[in-house]
Amino acid sequence: MPELTIDIYSDGANIEQMKEAYQSGKVTGFTTNPSLMKQAGITDYTAFAEEVVATFPEVPVSFEVFADDFETMAKEADKIASFGSNVYVKIPITNTKGESAVPLIKELSEHLVKVNVTAVFTLDQVKAVVEALADKTDSIVSVFAGRIADAGIDPIEIMKQSADICHQKRHVKLLWASSREVLNMIQAQQAGADIITCTPDLIKKSASIGKDLEAFSLETVQMFHDDIQKLGYQIL
Repeated sequence: MPELTIDIYSDGANIEQMKEAYQSGKVTGFTTNPSLMKQAGITDYTAFAEEVVATFPEVPVSFEVFADDFETMAKEADKIASFGSNVYVKIPITNTKGESAVPLIKELSEHLVKVNVTAVFTLDQVKAVVEALADKTDSIVSVFAGRIADAGIDPIEIMKQSADICHQKRHVKLLWASSREVLNMIQAQQAGADIITCTPDLIKKSASIGKDLEAFSLETVQMFHDDIQKLGYQIL
């Protein structure tokens, strides 16, 4: 089993879970999005973002814009970037009309705004984004490998080629997004990704990496047995 050296970012919007993930020593950054914030019950975006930056001032944190038009996105991006020097602004690759965000990404990157380009699925999108990114500005390209797999397509080759494209520029990192299982951490590292986002639950499950399968089998049987005893199930 290869040593896990890829950067792991915790994906979520529950501040207590974020603290726990960071204290585990496995997490080197954080990402969130509007859907996760809704799930966590966040009602004040700015207050939440400021609390996160104050709690984790030394590690990368990504916050997403809300607007669907690029003019407003640009204004939101400037405000989000002002939260802290460790902040990356998440810009979706398109708006809901299917219009490319690449011109905005280019503008922000040239003005030293760290961007995390999100909802990327295709190699053409990766190429367009990397071409637009400024050489001097730290940037992240988030390719949704998990959702690519949901479409019945093996994401490995796409991620390998994405890594080659991203690494043509020194300040661009590839992120494996929408991970589904611990194996994705190994796959992401082998594909050449720099970062993988994981839920807090998935980060906890990574403790099983390298576990002896015979021992794992016995633990599973013991878990079944314990649950049977607790629930009082009977067949005869």
